[in-house]
Amino acid sequence: MNIRFYHARILIVNEEKQFSLIEGELWVKENRIVYIGEGTEVADTKAAGWDREIDVKGNVLMPGFKNAHTHTAMTFLRSYADDLPLQEWLHKQVFPMEAKLTHEDIYALCRLGILEYLTSGITTGFDMYIDPVAIAKASADCGFRMLQTSGLNDFTQSLEAVEEQFYAINAMSELTGFVLGFHAEYTTGKPLLEGVAALAQKLKSPVWLHNAETQNEVNECKKRYGMTPTQITDALGMYAYGGGGYHCIYFEDKDFEIYKKRGLSAVTCPASNLKLASGIAPVKRFLEEGISMAIGTDGAASNNCLDMFREMFLVSGLAKVRQKDASCVSAEDVLYMATTGGARAMGLTDCDALAVDKKADLIMIDIKQPNMQPENNFVKNIVYSGSKQNVLLTMIDGKILYENNAFAIGIDVEKIYAEANAIIRRMTK
Repeated sequence: MNIRFYHARILIVNEEKQFSLIEGELWVKENRIVYIGEGTEVADTKAAGWDREIDVKGNVLMPGFKNAHTHTAMTFLRSYADDLPLQEWLHKQVFPMEAKLTHEDIYALCRLGILEYLTSGITTGFDMYIDPVAIAKASADCGFRMLQTSGLNDFTQSLEAVEEQFYAINAMSELTGFVLGFHAEYTTGKPLLEGVAALAQKLKSPVWLHNAETQNEVNECKKRYGMTPTQITDALGMYAYGGGGYHCIYFEDKDFEIYKKRGLSAVTCPASNLKLASGIAPVKRFLEEGISMAIGTDGAASNNCLDMFREMFLVSGLAKVRQKDASCVSAEDVLYMATTGGARAMGLTDCDALAVDKKADLIMIDIKQPNMQPENNFVKNIVYSGSKQNVLLTMIDGKILYENNAFAIGIDVEKIYAEANAIIRRMTK
């Protein structure tokens, strides 16, 4: 569709990570942004042949949020296994339930997660989960942009299966992508780690993993190899084509050096890390070192809410507490991480900002609500006081999938809710 947004305030970011607002219009032709400006160049906008003209009414158009670490289909475990330590939560609650999932379950549960992403203004997910083909199909069918990485470990899948998924998902749709990864060092023995490194060289792919999420994880890795997870994966040659890690809480000086040298990205998941008592990531140190950062929600089993607004507030607030410095990690830093930083961590440089020729992945923020007034600073309002209630519209690849509390993903949402509840009821009989 060709869509004209007018009477808009358009949030622009430059290479110095500085945000500014342009008042005017944004035009979308098919799936690309073709114009941002005052709109005075076209005397008669009707002549442009718009399918829709949307009066933004002074609200804000901005890049969609990029959820840089998630397990979308884990929606079925929301509020199921709470208030437990990480290892007990994983081995006694999560893994046994996941063993009961079918291909059809994962497809259905992924659609539930996508609904929640859309309400939070999330236009791209970076998923790691069982059966990535089912997740890719669900995402493509809904019109949602989803990059995935493998959750490969000693207990599931194989290198051969991962290679097949790499080719299948990257060819499935313009909205789906796949890069290499594995669950974590502590679930993956050295022979398989070596295999991942070799496959990354063959496919010229980045590599991702859960990294340094707990102190115990790092301590046990050092007992096995005399190195941290970052150091052993680097020593095995995994990062020739980039990648990074999720959580990245317990880093040593050498770990920071490796991330900086290899151009890796660190994804912080503050709500999940708080709820599992894992710790607080050293966000300030990453930023000072010039290491790219992004933000993830993690899955609904550990979070339990797939809400980028909550994550943004926590990233800044927890960094300030960790450093005992209220001036560290600004709202601008955080909003960049949640949008452009996330897109670049995923290698999606064609939808990392609002600019001409970029993909039309954008959201409309309602600033005519009490939590966004007065208009002292739009960026700070979005990060510190914004919420899902402010998301009026979510567009992905030029298509409006969520608008004014209504979804347009090709299926009735009540059916999605019924399927999710039927799945968990079957599993807990």
